[in-house]
Amino acid sequence: MANRWRRYSYAEQKSYFRRLRVILTWLFVFFLVYSLVSGLFVSNRVLNNRTMEPGLAEGDRFLFTSFALIRLAGKGGLPVKRGQIVLVDRGAGEKRGVIKVALDAVVRFCTLQRVSVFERDDTLFIKRVIGLPGDTVSIENFVVRVKPAGDSYEYTEFELAETNYIPNVPQVSLYWDESLPFSGTMEPKILGGGEFFVLSDDRSVTNDSRSWGPVSSHQIIGSALLRYWPLTQASIL
Repeated sequence: MANRWRRYSYAEQKSYFRRLRVILTWLFVFFLVYSLVSGLFVSNRVLNNRTMEPGLAEGDRFLFTSFALIRLAGKGGLPVKRGQIVLVDRGAGEKRGVIKVALDAVVRFCTLQRVSVFERDDTLFIKRVIGLPGDTVSIENFVVRVKPAGDSYEYTEFELAETNYIPNVPQVSLYWDESLPFSGTMEPKILGGGEFFVLSDDRSVTNDSRSWGPVSSHQIIGSALLRYWPLTQASIL
C-alpha cells in the first residue's frame, strides 16, 4: 500500500485530498441541513405500540411538525387543538449539556431519526389532546367531558374536537368497582396554565394523563402532520 501511494505524483495526491475535502464538506452541510430540518421543522416518527387503535396502528409512520421554532421565538401558547395528535416527551425537563446535544444530533442523523440520546421508549409517546389550559376535564364510565375555560357548559370530547376519531372503549364487567384506579371514571380536573390533558385512543391503555396527570406545554414537542405509511392509509392528520 505504501509503495503504491509513493507512486502517486504530488498532483494526484493533491487532487485526491481536494476531492476528499469536497465530499466531507458536502456531507457536513447535509448533516447540518438535516439536523436543522428535523430539529426545527419536521421529524419522522414510528408508532411502536397499539395505544392509538383503532384509528392508528402499530408500525404506522408519521411526519410531526416541531414546536422548537415557536419556543425559540418566545411565543406563549402552542398551536394545539382539541382532538389533535401530538408527540409527548415526558423527559423533556432533563438537563441536556452541549456535548449530549451534539451527540444526539449525530445519532439521529446516522439512524434517520430512529434513535435518540434523549428520547427513549419510556419517555416518548404519541397521544391525542383532549383538554387545553383552563379546561375542566372529567370522565364517567369512559365518557370524557370537557368544560372549556370561561364556559358554563360541558361537552363530550367529540363535540369540541376539531377532527374526527373513534376511541376504543373497553367492555367493563358489571361487577367492576368504579373506585378502582383507571376504571373509566375521573373526578373533574381543572387544567392550569400551560397544561394539557392527553389520552390514548385505546382507552383500556392508561399510560396517559389518567396516570401521569396533565402534561406541561414544554413536554409537547410536536404535532402530527401526516401519516405516510402504510401507503394505503396515507392521510393528513
